[in-house]
Amino acid sequence: MPKPPRLATRSKSDTIIAHASCRVDLAGSTLDLWPLYLFHPGAVTVNFAVNILTRCQIIPSTDRAIHFKSIDTGREDHFSNFDEFCRAKATKHHLAEHLVRFFLPEGTRTGRGFTLETNSESPAGAGISGSSALMVATVAALAHYTDRTLDREQIRVIAQNVEAQLIKVPTGCQDYYPALFGGVNAIHLDVDGIHRQSISVAPEDIESRFVLVYTGAPRQSGINNWEVFKAHINGENRVFRNFQQIGVIAREMHAALESGKWDDVAGLLGEEWKLRRTNAPGITTPLIDKLIAVAKRKGALAAKVCGAGGGGCFVLFVREGSRENVAEAIRKNGGRVLPFRVNPDGVTVVSGAATDSVPC
Repeated sequence: MPKPPRLATRSKSDTIIAHASCRVDLAGSTLDLWPLYLFHPGAVTVNFAVNILTRCQIIPSTDRAIHFKSIDTGREDHFSNFDEFCRAKATKHHLAEHLVRFFLPEGTRTGRGFTLETNSESPAGAGISGSSALMVATVAALAHYTDRTLDREQIRVIAQNVEAQLIKVPTGCQDYYPALFGGVNAIHLDVDGIHRQSISVAPEDIESRFVLVYTGAPRQSGINNWEVFKAHINGENRVFRNFQQIGVIAREMHAALESGKWDDVAGLLGEEWKLRRTNAPGITTPLIDKLIAVAKRKGALAAKVCGAGGGGCFVLFVREGSRENVAEAIRKNGGRVLPFRVNPDGVTVVSGAATDSVPC
């Protein structure tokens, strides 16, 4: 498996910057929660990376101070030294706190401090995996800062496990692979492990056929996924049957994308959504239903929520030539269209002289 770009020899005063992509999922999500996929042989999740980016920047200090800063949320933590950080009972930037404790359990080797700054272009609670992508970027940046060599699968394991500690419910694996590899992906969930396969699709074929919509209402994926997870593990037959069918749809979605059968892609997206919305209360909302109905009157053929639902984003598959009409209808009815391109690049890490704080 390829590794993230390895930094050339760097000065200890160099700034490290890592970027990773958010994603749009098309079929099979929630099946990527262990051990649900083990009960559905052949489980696969299909998604693609978008150029809605997350960023982690680590700036070494000339003193011993530790500073965490989140540009998009406005949260900050200041500690005069590493010992003060270790004694802290509560922090505001929990992602930075957890990952720094993992990578630097005994403090910095030089004794010098640093600023760890994060930013996400994803709206809060959008359901396009902003938190998971930011985990990947931050893990990659801290690995380079601590001179630790990790392959992409090792980054995925650390990011997924620490995110589970943060949200306190099981986390799925599919969100990390678009951030790690970019492109269009089939994530195969097998007994012998997780295997990512690149799907050969021209980016313009995706970009011309899909519209990504943010409802303006943040959602908490862990809550919806946890309700579905519990229902499945508790043996609720309806949920089990739904996921059996979702598994079939995801395999067919993979095949349709590979062969460029776009009518099939539209049909499968709609089938997936019909099943998914019955898994648990709150997966859809009145606004989501309204916006999908409006979009279909203007040329959308199918839709589904991104991630676990309950708000956030949904994606539309639109008839050729109707993209702008659909987007305008969405805007007029209270939705926000998020422009995107398929990002072919996985997580990137660069090192250089210190820079000013800028959006990613």
